[in-house]
This record gives sequence, structure tokens and C-alpha cells, in this order.
Amino acid sequence: MGQCGITSSKTVLVFLNLIFWVEDEVNHSIQKVYDEYNGTNTDAPSRAIDYVQRQLHCCGIHNYSDWRNTRWFKESRNNSVPVSCCKPNVSNCTGSLSRPGDLYPEGCEALVVKKLKEIMMYIIWAALTFAAIQMLGMLCACVVLCRRSRDPAYELLITGGTYA
Repeated sequence: MGQCGITSSKTVLVFLNLIFWVEDEVNHSIQKVYDEYNGTNTDAPSRAIDYVQRQLHCCGIHNYSDWRNTRWFKESRNNSVPVSCCKPNVSNCTGSLSRPGDLYPEGCEALVVKKLKEIMMYIIWAALTFAAIQMLGMLCACVVLCRRSRDPAYELLITGGTYA
């Protein structure tokens, strides 16, 4: 029982460390995925970027102008960002950079990091709750053992050096 409490405490420390590490890793990973974007729904990075931009209402890494540095933007030569950057209330949005009011102004990196931190906090709270339950169990076991040693009803029956 005590080992579980120690293990869950170590788990909490690992997740606290991950919170600080996650921002650097997300920046590197998201840049890599944006570089692999090709605008087709058959490609996993493209589907992932489009999904994240639609769900989190964001565009680009830091903002929509980040798309100018991608291979997809340079190859498409249409001075636009993916349609997934368009605000849902704007009709006939083509993702054109000449109409930045139609696009989400906030970048995705900060929002992805925020979501990951929220998820990690739930995991940390669950681990802390588990550790608290383990500590409560250990405390109850100690109380029972202490009472047992003072109660004559729990005396060992020893006869002739052997246990009865």
C-alpha cells in the first residue's frame, strides 16, 4: 500500500515536469507538422492541422502570417491560408490574406499548450487523489495496529514456545 503512494507521488512529479517540457516539444512538433501540410484530406498532418484550426478557432502557429513560411504556401502561390483558418460566421471565405478579418487572429500553439496543460492538470489531480487515498489507508492500518497491541483480546496465545 505504501509503495502505491510513493509511486503516485512520483507520477505527480513526472507530470509537473511534463508541464514545463510540453511547450518546447509542442513548438517543435507543431512546426514540423505545419511544414508537412499539403492541403489534402488524405494526408494525416493536413487533416490534423485543419481539425485543430477548426476546433480551437486558431490559424497558424503564432498567427495566420506563419503560413507564409510553409512549403504549401509557397507552392500554392495563391496568397491564402487553408480554409480551416476561416471564421465560421464569414460566408465565402477563401482564406485570402488580403482579407485578414475573415481569419482567426490567434495562433494554435498557445491554445494547444493550454489544452494539454488542462488535461495534465486533470491527470495530476487524479494522481494526487489516489495518493491521498493511499495515505488514508496507511493511516487506518496504523491505527488498527496500534489499538491491536493494547487490546488484551488480541494477545497471542503462546504455549510452550509454539503458537496455538
